[in-house]
Amino acid sequence: MTHPENSVLQKTAGRHEGAVYPSLRNKRVIITGGGSGIGAGLVEGFVAQGARVAFVDVAQADSMALVERLSAGAEHAPVFHPLDLTDIDALDVTFKTMIDQLGGVDILLNNAANDDRHTIDEVTPAYWDQRMNVNLRHLFFAAQAVVPSMKAAGGGAIINFGSISWHLGMKDLILYQTAKAAIEGLTRSLARDLGRDCIRVNAIIPGNVQTPRQEKWYTPEGEAAIVDAQCIDGRIQPSDIAAMALFLASDDARMCTGHNYWVDAGWR
Repeated sequence: MTHPENSVLQKTAGRHEGAVYPSLRNKRVIITGGGSGIGAGLVEGFVAQGARVAFVDVAQADSMALVERLSAGAEHAPVFHPLDLTDIDALDVTFKTMIDQLGGVDILLNNAANDDRHTIDEVTPAYWDQRMNVNLRHLFFAAQAVVPSMKAAGGGAIINFGSISWHLGMKDLILYQTAKAAIEGLTRSLARDLGRDCIRVNAIIPGNVQTPRQEKWYTPEGEAAIVDAQCIDGRIQPSDIAAMALFLASDDARMCTGHNYWVDAGWR
């Protein structure tokens, strides 16, 4: 979606010449929610680095189309596994399968989430549990699933994905924001408990990223208001989030753990 009437939105950059991290070549990477949006940007970014990528998603058509698009010319074609991350038993089985296929795992990107809007009155105990399962619970169990392999390999990197939304106190996102706030605490705790095993754990806090899903929530005026609240003109792209993830997963970030890394164009 573009808005010719708003020149500020046209300053969103296309793909640029990004960094190449030799330490990521042939690394074994698992990405959750990799079929579209930010997740697809992550899959594309790590495949371009020559990493061996396996990803999960519930969106099978989008995921298979992504695999087809990225496989041509890739050093290692990405591998897709359908998975509902709210099913912890299925998560355990699928992660074991992916780790076996990859011969281990070096990097986990806990990206999957769902930011459906809701009001206070709409929340029931069942909906609370479902939102926590979609947005929080699986991050811990995905980390738990990869830790033994990372320890055996002598280390690894886990990157969790938070959200700027709870820092801004946005409307109609109470459960999503509660889960995303908890992810920052989870990140700090995992970093402390896993650090002596050379497993680094960090969180990326994206701003408002221009994806097809996000665009359905915003009018042209709403998008212009987002850009106006940023320090930098233009709309954040999935590739901008992937660029931070690539750095944090690489050996260049070997002393970075337990912290949040913001990619929000200075949105306040």
